[in-house]
Amino acid sequence: MYKVADMGLAEEGRKNYEWAYRHMPALVRTIEKLKPKKPLEGVRVGVCLHVTKETSVLVMGLKELGADVYLTCANPLSTQDDIAAFLASEGVNVFAWRGESEEEYWENIRTVLRSRPSILMDDGSDAHVTAHEEGLCDSIVGGTEETTSGVIRLRALDEAGKLRYPIIAVNNAYTKFLFDNRYGTGQSTLDGILRATSLLIAGKKFVVCGYGWVGRGIAMRARGLGADVIVCEVDPYKALEASLDGYSVMPIAEAAKVGDIFVTATGQIGVIRGEHMELMKDGAILANSGHFDVEIDVSYLRKFKSRKVRPNVEEFDLNGKRLYLLAEGRVVNLVAAEGHPPEVMMMSFSNQLMSALYLLENHEKLEKKLYGVPEEIDREVAVNALEGFGIKIDKPTEEQVRYAKSW
Repeated sequence: MYKVADMGLAEEGRKNYEWAYRHMPALVRTIEKLKPKKPLEGVRVGVCLHVTKETSVLVMGLKELGADVYLTCANPLSTQDDIAAFLASEGVNVFAWRGESEEEYWENIRTVLRSRPSILMDDGSDAHVTAHEEGLCDSIVGGTEETTSGVIRLRALDEAGKLRYPIIAVNNAYTKFLFDNRYGTGQSTLDGILRATSLLIAGKKFVVCGYGWVGRGIAMRARGLGADVIVCEVDPYKALEASLDGYSVMPIAEAAKVGDIFVTATGQIGVIRGEHMELMKDGAILANSGHFDVEIDVSYLRKFKSRKVRPNVEEFDLNGKRLYLLAEGRVVNLVAAEGHPPEVMMMSFSNQLMSALYLLENHEKLEKKLYGVPEEIDREVAVNALEGFGIKIDKPTEEQVRYAKSW
């Protein structure tokens, strides 16, 4: 059962799957180790992730471990249609295509939930929240969440005492946020901006709103391309860190007057508002790398005359001043590029897979709350990643172990 854009793209999708597979050794190693046991035999897994070549390696792995997979996308504009077609051709129940309407997006999520999955994997928590709001939780014994913004929503549900099943915050694993958020989003955000605009980054004033792990990665890569980076923050610790990392730090109202390119990476609503856009220079570029399209006030821009000037670039005429919005204000690294590199996603998806298995084995003794990734899983993912990259490290001597334990 599937609903995709074009099944004729399946062979192209297979090639992209094979490319990602070759560059995700840690995830492949984990799948191969588990395959003889078929630990997901007879288990239905609901998946709401970005439908990319990297995700296809996880989904095919779930299938190889015995799972019946129902897949939909975590963003209406992030689906790679060739990958959706390939997975459908392999017997995965796929309900995803690039450019879904808002109504289609939510209906596809409901389709996955109505299949009554036992495990629900999510990115942004739209599926988890819908399951709770619409009473579709009964079959679910546990879930995982991929992103910072999704964890924020689930933490609110947890603190309100409304979670109906245990959920593991994959985003909070060291092997996720230290690498996926920083190196993955950092590189892919710049990739999206470059593909959309084809402009030089060097010499431009590049404003990063938010200095969490995503913001750190974006700032680092922008500086690497020669940009003059400005950071805007509300957290005094992160602002201080950004300053000591060598970036200019100032309020967004000040940065708006001088910035050439603006990227939001906060997980918050209304970060760049109309009052800031009024201050911007002619030709300023706006992009978002937070999960949802709420960080830039796109509704304000929609009041003005607009035209599409390039794929994923929309020009708005603010009474003679032109501002350019990338990817409709949605995640630019997935809409205008291909998302995170496979070498990064192999760690995130290894955490997803192993956390799902942990929930299956332990859900009866777990409370209905938000958990971190168990340390043994996080460490195993790191070890597998090092092996996959061919990197060897030292082990502490017995004397060092004793010394570390002594007082």
